[in-house]
Amino acid sequence: MGQLINGEWVKGSVSNISKDGGFKRLNSIFRNNISEGHDTYLAESNRYHLYVSYACPWAHRTLIFWKLKNLEDHISVDFSHPDMLEMGWSFAKDFPKATGDTLYNKKYAHEIYQISDEKLSTKATVPILWDKKTRSIVNNESSDIIRILNSAFNNITKNYNDYYPYNLRKEIDYINKIIYENVNNGVYKSGFSTTQASYEDAVNKLFSTLEMIEKMLNKQDFLVGNVLTEADIRLVPTLIRFDCVYYLHFKCNLKKISDYKNISRYLKNLFEKKAINTTTNFEHIKRHYYFSHEHINPYRIIPIGPELSL
Repeated sequence: MGQLINGEWVKGSVSNISKDGGFKRLNSIFRNNISEGHDTYLAESNRYHLYVSYACPWAHRTLIFWKLKNLEDHISVDFSHPDMLEMGWSFAKDFPKATGDTLYNKKYAHEIYQISDEKLSTKATVPILWDKKTRSIVNNESSDIIRILNSAFNNITKNYNDYYPYNLRKEIDYINKIIYENVNNGVYKSGFSTTQASYEDAVNKLFSTLEMIEKMLNKQDFLVGNVLTEADIRLVPTLIRFDCVYYLHFKCNLKKISDYKNISRYLKNLFEKKAINTTTNFEHIKRHYYFSHEHINPYRIIPIGPELSL
């Protein structure tokens, strides 16, 4: 991929590796909120825009919230090309359902970052929550964006469904932390590890957490409070990608999700929700991972399977 350094795009490695060979995810740097009392970013219809990728699990969670909260007519969306090569996320339109950049006709996502700050040093990731009025990035951290979408536009959409209810927040935060460390980010720690020790540590934590989730779902249909919450929506993009990508490409091959009775039932039930199945695109998903990560898959051969039935 590469990154911006003092506003200039510098080509480089797709991953950040620590001294022990483990993968380290960089923190997002745009962390603003949208609220009625905010000095700059107020909730308004047709003011904001999402730049996302169908392939990216972090972007997928924001798309699910966008659908769940009936924001389609209030927040516009652009979908990147699935290939993420030396220039980063591309706005090329030569792949089905890749929209290009409909706002500024830019070629790459890092150019959107440059509009927001000409001297910026950062990775150019998606999702990007963009403010069309001030031409600036509001937030590029998916966990923040989904909470913004969960509540900031309620008075506009009249959709008051709350996926981060006050009485369950402590439990949601607790399970989110475990799942982020060991599952959402755990698959990347496994796939991008450069030593056997760091790989095995990541894989063991990943599957011990999946076993924990399997036991939890033996007695309940959802992770917290037996209702659909943010915790489920943060987990499901990783589960959707597991058997078709992470099992093979990231060497997470102790078990498939289809081998877990309760998690499989849970995933199937979630996938029946329109907000989830209509925002899932397996062609983008497979193309992105198998084609973009040349250091893992140098011949860029994209598997035909598996035959999925969610």
